[in-house]
Amino acid sequence: MNEPLRLAAALIMGVVLGAMFLGGLWWTVRQGLSSKRVALWFLGSLLLRMGVALAGFYFVSGGHWEQLLVCLLGFVMARLVVTWLMRPSGENRSSRALEGSHAP
Repeated sequence: MNEPLRLAAALIMGVVLGAMFLGGLWWTVRQGLSSKRVALWFLGSLLLRMGVALAGFYFVSGGHWEQLLVCLLGFVMARLVVTWLMRPSGENRSSRALEGSHAP
């Protein structure tokens, strides 16, 4: 496989890994808040999500730092897209949310 095709595959896999990581986080928050063992949910999810992401980075890189870097770029791109999609719409934001919160 030629170099541009390998880098494109690494970018796509980075986006997939990022979407899986953030989707797992979203699912954990929804399940963990209604559970009696919140710490167990969050710790177990963290270990599973990190393990899958790190194993994915390892296999995608194939020993090439360029592929690892492009995969990480895809992961960050997925985070930016998910953060953008999950933001509250303009009419649902309160003035306090727009200003930010400060500790008392």
